[in-house]
Amino acid sequence: MLIIPPVLIECLQCFDGQQTDLDLRAMLVRLTGDFDVGELQQHLLQTLANAGFLEDETFARMEQERRREFRELDVRQPAHAGSGYPAEDGELRETMSEYMSGEDPPAALDGRLLAIAAPHVSPQGGWQSYRAAYRMLGPEHRDRTFVILGTSHYGAPERFGLTRKNFVTPFGEAVSDRPMVDWLAGRAGGAIEMEDYCHSFEHTVEFQVVFLQHILGPNVRILPILCGAFAHSLYEGGNPEKDDGVKSFLEALGELNDREGDRLFWVLGVDMAHMGARYGDRFQAQANAGEMSAVGVRDEARIARINASDAAGFWDLVQENRDDLKWCGSSPFYTFLKAVPKARGELLRYEQWNIDEQSVVSFAGMAFSK
Repeated sequence: MLIIPPVLIECLQCFDGQQTDLDLRAMLVRLTGDFDVGELQQHLLQTLANAGFLEDETFARMEQERRREFRELDVRQPAHAGSGYPAEDGELRETMSEYMSGEDPPAALDGRLLAIAAPHVSPQGGWQSYRAAYRMLGPEHRDRTFVILGTSHYGAPERFGLTRKNFVTPFGEAVSDRPMVDWLAGRAGGAIEMEDYCHSFEHTVEFQVVFLQHILGPNVRILPILCGAFAHSLYEGGNPEKDDGVKSFLEALGELNDREGDRLFWVLGVDMAHMGARYGDRFQAQANAGEMSAVGVRDEARIARINASDAAGFWDLVQENRDDLKWCGSSPFYTFLKAVPKARGELLRYEQWNIDEQSVVSFAGMAFSK
């Protein structure tokens, strides 16, 4: 993290790969009113380079070292303890109990429950939808392997991130189902990023692990999968399987589902629309009002396609206007629909939340049965 003096913020637009050192110098002269900016320019360049903010040899070396460090770790350490949720065990238990209390358990689905979808937004903002999804779980699910399909916000498109590492949280250590990880890696290796560095900081799986551990105990068994955006399909048309790697991975995941059956339980860590100033829209978004009322109607249409297990119909709606709703959960949803085509969904709770005064995220708690 770097703190840039406000007077220099405008200079950052010079680092676009198009402008030159002379352009930067001219801007510094204009901003400071001083022709002698050589030392300031050099200091700015050196500071950005040393911190890894420029695409140069220093950045490449830092990136390679960080990736190596993650590969060599025995476990995946918590990245969001103390920010996304409390870092101390007792405080975390108290907080999670508050999130999960206040509603009677839902009616049982006669053993037909096979998946839930919960948000990956901050639990503080989305706890009611988390609760709606996770209150569906009971002791009978404790021995399953939980296939967690999370959004990869920073991973390569058309790739799936796997790791063999156990996930550590303040509750304890969730166990990675390594035989399943290895089977997937061998079956669909071309689409897989093994020991994906994105796992080291991505929150979409970590938040689900915390809820699973709270409900079922610290040693839950997981198969964590980060789903990259299906960008080629979204911007060029066609379904995601037109990419050979995506096709092979979806087929492998479907084969795993057919083979393992009730040994698996699926968890989707997914948010939906991202609207307003923070996300590049030219309007101030307010939850459940104005523009967001129309967004809610469109969200409901997509949810209806998901609940009907209509992968093609869902993706058709996502592709409208190149997904101007900016659903960051589209690829995990589609991956699940293709891997478990006989699942039928039920919307438990839908929400819109102002993540700031001008921007809204929508999300839901959902359950899927046979």
